[in-house]
Amino acid sequence: MKLYEIAHSRAGDKGNISTLSLIPFDEKDFEKLCQEVTVEKVKSHLQEIVVGEIIRYEMPNVSSLLFVCYGALMSGVTTSLAMDTHGKALSYALLEMEI
Repeated sequence: MKLYEIAHSRAGDKGNISTLSLIPFDEKDFEKLCQEVTVEKVKSHLQEIVVGEIIRYEMPNVSSLLFVCYGALMSGVTTSLAMDTHGKALSYALLEMEI
C-alpha cells in the first residue's frame, strides 16, 4: 500500500532544511506508521532529493511523525534553482512511498 492511502503530509522549510509531517487519517494507524516509515526507508525513497541527514520525531500526543530533512532544497529558497524551492512537493513524494 502507498502512504497516501492511510495518511496525509504537510511540508515546511527553513534554509536548506525541509520538514515533512506524516499524519494518519485514522489515529489507529499511527503505530503502523511508526513501524513502517523508518528513517532508512524515507532516506532511500527520497535519495534523489534529500542529500543530507534525516531525523524522525514521533509525536504520539498528536498521532504524527515529523521528518527533518537536511540538504533537501538545493541550498535554500533564496538561492536554489530547483523548480520547487520551498519543497512543498516533497510531502507528495513521501506519500508515494510503498509500505
